[in-house]
Amino acid sequence: MSIHSVVDSIKEKLLGAVGGDHSDTVKIKATVVLMKKNFLDFNDFNASIIDDAYELLGRSVSFQLVSSVVGDPNKLGRGVMGEPAYLEKWISTPTSTAAGESVYSLTFEWDEGQGAPGAVVVKNHHPSELYLKSMTIENFPTVGRIQFVCNSWVYPVKCYNYDRVFFTNRTYLSSNTPEPLKQYREEELMHLRGDDVTGELQKHDRVYGYAYYNDLGEPEKGQSYARPVLGGSAEYPYPRRGRTSRPPNKADPNSESRLPILQDLDIYVPRDERFGHLKLSDFLGNAIKAVGQALLPVLEALLDQTPLEFGSFHEVLQLYEGGVALPNQPKLGELRDSIPFELIKDILPAPGERLFRLPTPQIIQEDKLAWRTDEEFVREMVAGINPVIISRLQEFPPKSKLDPNVYGNHGSSITAADIEKNMEGFTVSQALEKNRLFILDHHDTLILYVSRINSDTSSKIYASRTLLFLRDDSTLKPLAIELSLPHPSGEGHGSVSQVFTPAEGGVEGSIWQLAKAYVAVNDSGVHQLISHWLNTHAVIEPFVVATNRQLSVMHPIYKLLSPHYRDTMNINALARQILINAGGILEATVFPGKYAMELSAVTYKNWKFTEQALPADLLKRGVAVEDSTQPNNIRLLISDYPYANDGLAIWSAIETWVADYCSIYYADDAAVRSDDELQAWWAEVREVGHGDKKDEPWWPAMDGVRSLTRTLTTVVWVASALHAAVNFGQYPYAGYLPNRPTMSRRLMPQPGTAEYEELRSDPDRAFLRTVTSQLQTILGVSLIEILSKHSSDEVYLGQRDTAEWTDDGEALAAFGRFGEALVGIEKRIAAMNGDGSLKNRNGPVKVPYTLLYPCTSDYSKVGGLTGRGIPNSTSL
Repeated sequence: MSIHSVVDSIKEKLLGAVGGDHSDTVKIKATVVLMKKNFLDFNDFNASIIDDAYELLGRSVSFQLVSSVVGDPNKLGRGVMGEPAYLEKWISTPTSTAAGESVYSLTFEWDEGQGAPGAVVVKNHHPSELYLKSMTIENFPTVGRIQFVCNSWVYPVKCYNYDRVFFTNRTYLSSNTPEPLKQYREEELMHLRGDDVTGELQKHDRVYGYAYYNDLGEPEKGQSYARPVLGGSAEYPYPRRGRTSRPPNKADPNSESRLPILQDLDIYVPRDERFGHLKLSDFLGNAIKAVGQALLPVLEALLDQTPLEFGSFHEVLQLYEGGVALPNQPKLGELRDSIPFELIKDILPAPGERLFRLPTPQIIQEDKLAWRTDEEFVREMVAGINPVIISRLQEFPPKSKLDPNVYGNHGSSITAADIEKNMEGFTVSQALEKNRLFILDHHDTLILYVSRINSDTSSKIYASRTLLFLRDDSTLKPLAIELSLPHPSGEGHGSVSQVFTPAEGGVEGSIWQLAKAYVAVNDSGVHQLISHWLNTHAVIEPFVVATNRQLSVMHPIYKLLSPHYRDTMNINALARQILINAGGILEATVFPGKYAMELSAVTYKNWKFTEQALPADLLKRGVAVEDSTQPNNIRLLISDYPYANDGLAIWSAIETWVADYCSIYYADDAAVRSDDELQAWWAEVREVGHGDKKDEPWWPAMDGVRSLTRTLTTVVWVASALHAAVNFGQYPYAGYLPNRPTMSRRLMPQPGTAEYEELRSDPDRAFLRTVTSQLQTILGVSLIEILSKHSSDEVYLGQRDTAEWTDDGEALAAFGRFGEALVGIEKRIAAMNGDGSLKNRNGPVKVPYTLLYPCTSDYSKVGGLTGRGIPNSTSL
């Protein structure tokens, strides 16, 4: 007899002894789907061997059903628990190599008088953790199929001072939860809050708490690595991040200590918030590739070589067509051999070889020069990666919102004579009246930081205003660019400006190209720091934390929102560790440098939750007006505005889905007001998660179904569609960095200088010496290649990772209608992209606007650099 047969025989006898032969008990068959640690944790086969040994000793994984009908009078009415059942055939059950899943059988002995179970208690007696995906009872007497959707890491019992409990996929408001389950529900939320847990949080902890952004700097390295605490002050307000509770920094007790960069990416987030195994594999693979592509140029700089410069656009194209040649130096080879990261060493080319070739970005696939046209420059303001800044000009000349009594005159120096020559016969007053003038305004956002950035970093920037004219065919044309520096007499004396207007050919045309580049640099920084990081990643994390602290997994709003939080805390934690930290990749590649996160905190002062709703945002920017005859009650003033057109369709579909869903569980406004979990959630979001804005009057009151629907729609929109719009186009548009440079290293050349003569004689070289350097380009492009990729296990808007996320037929039907609406939007977007009259849909670069293409249809669910698709969550 084999050892597996012996083990199975012993287990069957144990189960028989436990269950006995009672006339009022029935055998309940169940299946469990889980993933073993050895598959998920870099093939740690030692874990598998040890776990198998524990099985032989009779220490297995047990499951106990909890009644939703009968309470135990000896335990204050908590649902009675059945006898433990154990996973059968642990050792002999094969693992699916594709999904990493193992399927086990369970046999419960259950007293029929205890009614249907509403929960199950799971105890892992192995020494290794496992990922419990689901448990299913196919045919419970008089009930039928009962599904437990778990999706959670279960650590060994020694790691917990409480039982791990999982509920069925039934949906309950707290007020209508079956009485035997109420204490289990309340205790589970108490454990997730972890307010009584002290000390540094560990892997197995399941604690969701709040902290300031006080872990970005490393003051012990010196003042150049110190960074202000973001959050908790009027000077630097900020959304809260997830709690880690690491010890304070020795050099600054207000700062939290950091983990060693690159040596440890295991920064704490609750274990269930960490990447799934497929996504983790993708991320690490892409990160290793990116480091490999960027590391050797860094080592070259350490060898005191002259930093490499692009001498021509042909050399830039070599990044995609042949790679970058590396000098053949023995020292470089020695350094390569000394790198401690074996996986990186294996993929690095040797000295004298070329760095790995980067994928060709969409922006230069069809035409390598079209990105330089004025048409493409302005089209990307409505159909690029930052289409959320452009606004309607409502007074001329443009005015500043900065207090003139404090900061002096920051009004624009652009005159009517500068722009009317290009306004197709309109005067300024006529164009304002007809809603023909628009502006890309980066003046007030940047001007107060220009002096610090220009004197204390390697960047040389301007604050900028770009005026635009709306043509009859809904395309835009640039009228003027204003580049401003602080007044030489000081910050309180306003600014001094230069105005540039379109020109072709000669040194004037080269100056115009540089003026557009300075605008693109500003827009790139604002995009990365504000439109992308702050307005999606940072502002959503408090919602993730509050939802897990205050809403039970049985709560309908938890079930609605949880897919839109997938991986957000994980990617934000990794960002704090290697991207937005002092000396991190963001500071090295984006113009604000060490002031980057501080600048985003100052911008957060103007953030309003209600303005994150797309219709409200469009109205605020003046690119739309109220119109009751139109969908969403607004009319776009730029009729061919791809981001807004597609976004409004997506917004409407989300809003309808959320309204349909909420109506199932809230019959009237009173039901919303009386939902204690919901009200606690909303209070914590406002008062703690976004605590620096808790006293703002614009927060919705959460006093009825309408305010609930609008609030939830906004959260889903920001986490899914808004993030997709500002993230996944990064490589298609900015992978060719001359189109979206992230730094400018010298100011506009002035007549009579050597730089001006270079601009006259070799304008391409002068352009490339002004914008992002070769090293910064390689590093930055490697980063955005990672950020622009969909993972292979992505779950898109309109999809769920399990079909049985709820057993509520009405909710499933409403979700099905949502998916059908998204498929219809896909068809509409495809048709518009094929309509030649809509010139902003493709532009001169022939890149169709697909960033808000949902990817709900099966045929379009693919990973990689697709430039399309709306994942459910802010996951990368």
